Amino acid sequence: MKWIGAICIILATTWSGFEASRLLRERTKQLRQLKMALQSLEAEIMYGHTPLIDASLRLSQQLSRPLSWLFESFAHKLQKGTMNARQAWEESLHEVWKMTALKEGEFEIMKQFGETLGQYDHEIQQNYIRLTMVHLEREEGDAMEKQQRYEKMMKSLGVLTGILIVLLLI
Repeated sequence: MKWIGAICIILATTWSGFEASRLLRERTKQLRQLKMALQSLEAEIMYGHTPLIDASLRLSQQLSRPLSWLFESFAHKLQKGTMNARQAWEESLHEVWKMTALKEGEFEIMKQFGETLGQYDHEIQQNYIRLTMVHLEREEGDAMEKQQRYEKMMKSLGVLTGILIVLLLI
């Protein structure tokens, strides 16, 4: 019976270490997707002169979850017509953000980006998109550094913590 308990403890702590490692990987991946989404949005607005609703729906079809939900929710809120682009963006961010692996810094960057959506002409909007992408690139570099530094450590720490707990209990 002790061995079954020991194995369960080791499996649980190992799983938590691997989960923490996965979140580091997911953050980097989602930041990269967010940057690509903004590049696509820029192209849709600047060169396709696509309305924000249509561009957001197209982006939601191109992205993987949970980021696709952000643009899908944004488009649906705009279609209802009860709120402006800033309000729809902020509400969509609040709905979807807890499902992402992204941090508070990225939330603030995207929230600031939403404050400029649909308020300016194409050229100024393009400048705001590019500024947001610069900020996201900085965050992505930070995320990649943390992933490289801590990913393997998190996995090992999960296993070793389980072994330590088992040794202390025996």
